[in-house]
Amino acid sequence: MTTGPVELFYTDQGAGEPVLLVHGLGCDSHDWLFQHDAFAARHRVIAPDLRGHGRSSAPESGYRPQELAADLAALLDTLGTGPVIAIGHSLGGNVASALAVARPDLVRAVVAADPAYGTDPATTAVLADLAEVMGTDEGNEIAATAFAALEPDAHAWLRTWHSRRILGMAPQVLAQAFRHIYFGEGQFGVRPGSDEFLTARDCPVLAIHRSPALAAWERTLTRNPASRSVAWPGSGHWLHQERPEAFTDLVLDWISKLPG
Repeated sequence: MTTGPVELFYTDQGAGEPVLLVHGLGCDSHDWLFQHDAFAARHRVIAPDLRGHGRSSAPESGYRPQELAADLAALLDTLGTGPVIAIGHSLGGNVASALAVARPDLVRAVVAADPAYGTDPATTAVLADLAEVMGTDEGNEIAATAFAALEPDAHAWLRTWHSRRILGMAPQVLAQAFRHIYFGEGQFGVRPGSDEFLTARDCPVLAIHRSPALAAWERTLTRNPASRSVAWPGSGHWLHQERPEAFTDLVLDWISKLPG
């Protein structure tokens, strides 16, 4: 599908209430293979590759979460889906949230799996150092090492899979997308920008964090009474892949109980 300067690859399978699966930074829609069939048994499942990722095109700019969300809004408008359950991991959780804020008509609910928001301002110096090296010749290798540290107890093949995709990304795409999560106008990866932006989500939100502290923090931001925020301490960043059955069961059960 072509939307302005970007051509998005996506799959569209299953029937029922639509679900939009949004992967994280340096990943692609393959990340949802652990959930796809179970979701498609009950729902219409739309799984795109974000711009600059996977099989989608990689323009020179447009990697703010809000811009990535606009790409997805154009896709959903073209497909005529109506409101979707937007499920996002990491950066994808930010994109799903940005879509819910900008286009509430397109989002019935958000599921955010270890999203890339709520970062303590004290850690921004480390993030700035990492952002500085991204886009250089060795930036992808440094990023792959840093990402592997987010899942120390995961299967080795998972860490290898994630690292190889980061190594294969266009350096300027990785650098821009990473920087826009935490820095620049409109960022909501770092608090208090996170608080200000996320309170604008009116729809139900299911947030699944590794950190109990972040799960407790997110409970203060959700305005809809159907929202939940849970913690899975001990999980790695790709918790939907490390604990696929538990993740799938939790999400499908929560969706099934959403008020009509």
